[in-house]
Amino acid sequence: MPATLWTNARVVTADGGIDRAPQPGALEVLTEGGRIVAVGPALPRNGHRIVDCGGRLLTPAPIDCHTHIVFGGDRAAEFEMRLDGVPYTRIAQAGGGITSSMRATRAMDVAALVAASLPRLDHLLAEGTCTVEIKSGYGLSVEAELTMLRAARALGQARKVRVCTTWLAAHALPPEYEGRPDAYIAEVAIAGLNAAHAQGLVDAVDSFCEGIAFTPAQLAPLYGRARALGLPVKIHSEQLSPFGGTAFACAYNALSADHLEYATEADAQAMAASGTVAVLLPGAFYTLRETKLPPVAAFRAAGVPMALATDCNPGTSPLTSILLTMNMGATLFRMTVAECLLGVTAHAAQALGLQNVTGRIAPGLAADMALWDVDTPAQLVARIGFNPLHARIYQGELVA
Repeated sequence: MPATLWTNARVVTADGGIDRAPQPGALEVLTEGGRIVAVGPALPRNGHRIVDCGGRLLTPAPIDCHTHIVFGGDRAAEFEMRLDGVPYTRIAQAGGGITSSMRATRAMDVAALVAASLPRLDHLLAEGTCTVEIKSGYGLSVEAELTMLRAARALGQARKVRVCTTWLAAHALPPEYEGRPDAYIAEVAIAGLNAAHAQGLVDAVDSFCEGIAFTPAQLAPLYGRARALGLPVKIHSEQLSPFGGTAFACAYNALSADHLEYATEADAQAMAASGTVAVLLPGAFYTLRETKLPPVAAFRAAGVPMALATDCNPGTSPLTSILLTMNMGATLFRMTVAECLLGVTAHAAQALGLQNVTGRIAPGLAADMALWDVDTPAQLVARIGFNPLHARIYQGELVA
């Protein structure tokens, strides 16, 4: 892209915190070749292409750092069951939940999964999102998990968006491995990870550490293999019970620990020491009608960065709105406006290991930005069912 000067905007850099320009035009942004070259007041024109932002709010483009948007089937019937008081753990133990999505996902090839997932991705892009993490985890066999990651890579080619892929074979135990979790980890999670890495399909490794999924001891060989391959790790932990997954993942310097409703102050201290980001998922909290809040105050006190994400999935968080996610972070988890905006920009980038790539408006980073028809960040967070996006800017280019 040619050198472009973005001027007459209220700029939120998210670089070292929330910066609210006192008046339009207080900061300008120069981009070239898909990257940010300079940020400052009254930058030199030098014949650059000028884009007048009309006094609008300019922020880093949102990042959805935890999604499961590639899947088959539908689990609306489980929604009705939960309305009747059936808990998620009982649904899962009866063959619903992740196992239900497994059956539908295994029946689909790459093309079918891409076609089913594109509408979900497009909803995220329509709210300015430029980076999306996509997990496997509904195939639960080597080939089905690889098919999911191939579909995720294909989505990144079908749209102008940065897609990060995560190997989540250790999501649930399929029926054919009932009672044999160690064999599943060895024969599917680790064997498949080796294949995914060899084929260039995987950027990180994740797992579900919970009573209805896997224990830290069962996951240790998988995380050891990830370390040997040079892949960063994450974890779904402390969602339904205090199960020890967060401390386990911190020993591997996990990029993030996600959900965390039952995390403790000790977990927060461990995360601070390991540089692990707390990824909070209010969509799942809302959908499951949970009452145990994640320890936001403990994360603040320990200096743990907090990210927010949709957790878009077919059953426990059928959410495709990063704006509603911010609102939920504020209303359900009592996060501040600044924390919510950082949660889907700078801190979300850190949760993906992309803090030197995107997530802030700073020289040297990708020119991923969003231009909004609002004056303040509070207006992005406060409203519900309202999308004020004026333009999505991916690598310096105005895109649909």
